[in-house]
Amino acid sequence: MATEKIRFWILIALVSISGFSQGMLLPLLSIILEQNGVASSVNGLHATGLYIGVLIASPFMEKPMQKFGFKPVIVVGGMLVFISLALFPFWEALWFWFILRMMIGIGDQMLHFGTQTWITTTATKETRGKSIAYYGLFFGLGFALGPLMTRLLSVNEALPFLLSAGLSMLVWSTMLFVRNKWPEQEEVNTAHASSSFGRFIETGKIAWVALLPGFGYGFLEASLHSIFPIYGLRIGHDVAILSLIIPCFAAGSLITQLPLGILSDKIGRKPVLLFVLTAGIGCFILAALLETSILALFILFALAGMFVGSLFSLGISYMTDLLPGNLLPAGNLMVGITFSLGSISGPFLGGLYVQAFPEISFFYLIAAMLVIVILAISLNIGAQVKAQ
Repeated sequence: MATEKIRFWILIALVSISGFSQGMLLPLLSIILEQNGVASSVNGLHATGLYIGVLIASPFMEKPMQKFGFKPVIVVGGMLVFISLALFPFWEALWFWFILRMMIGIGDQMLHFGTQTWITTTATKETRGKSIAYYGLFFGLGFALGPLMTRLLSVNEALPFLLSAGLSMLVWSTMLFVRNKWPEQEEVNTAHASSSFGRFIETGKIAWVALLPGFGYGFLEASLHSIFPIYGLRIGHDVAILSLIIPCFAAGSLITQLPLGILSDKIGRKPVLLFVLTAGIGCFILAALLETSILALFILFALAGMFVGSLFSLGISYMTDLLPGNLLPAGNLMVGITFSLGSISGPFLGGLYVQAFPEISFFYLIAAMLVIVILAISLNIGAQVKAQ
């Protein structure tokens, strides 16, 4: 059976393949549906299938993990992902593909919930930020590499789906060598201890502020990928240039994910979160002022990624600092839920904003959202790091 260190890297590999499948599906299906003449509004709505799957599955995952352990949850989630990917080429129907997208959302959430909770419950306080930064780094790396699979469409439409399904199955098979473990199940000092809903309430009371970075990151990532291209075209930028600017955000986050995680281990999560949010706000205000300059957008997207691209992993570390071990499964689920809510509301609110305020820069909306998050974190004096 795998040692603790090997197990950690197997979990990280699963996270990267999950990021890869998500990063591939968004542009791949958008391109195929666009080429098939599907309306852009329907295309955008179709893309929410993955996040709807996450939201549907999330409330029902904690009890099975408490009963069966981490490994079965991860194994079933991985199977859902690679089987769904393999089924795409067999029937090209909008409703069928939407169901497959939801199944991948459910599978990805099981993968994330299992791996995230396993890593957060076994990492020591001294290395927690670093461990979760690896999690964010490799998910981001997978997400950044996924869109490259769209190039295979010119060879055969089925090829990217089948290749990614095979790759997912290969990485998934390494879980067979990992010994199962169970999350902490000590008594919770609350009247709501026995129900999942009660644990969600308890988790929200203790660590609500640590859930906001996940929401902010989902809002940011989804709106940059879906609304910025529309806004960029409206202010006169070329499609080819926009497709190069957007990945700069992900590339920037890969550079600083690990250093920021290590720094948060040394000086605390809250100071690092306040710093990256302040810097991120500055980047997007500058982007609003310099949005007609291609060079400025390249630089500012990369800088913004270097700062706020680590919001998700820093938020998980902060949540883990605040919660007792027995509430960590609920906490990890709620991080996934708030990320999905951010991912759904970002494009929706961004689209409304661009339509209602065509003369005001789209980047001000992102800056305003980050201001709300930073105010909540800085003004919340009740969040106390739990005793170790």
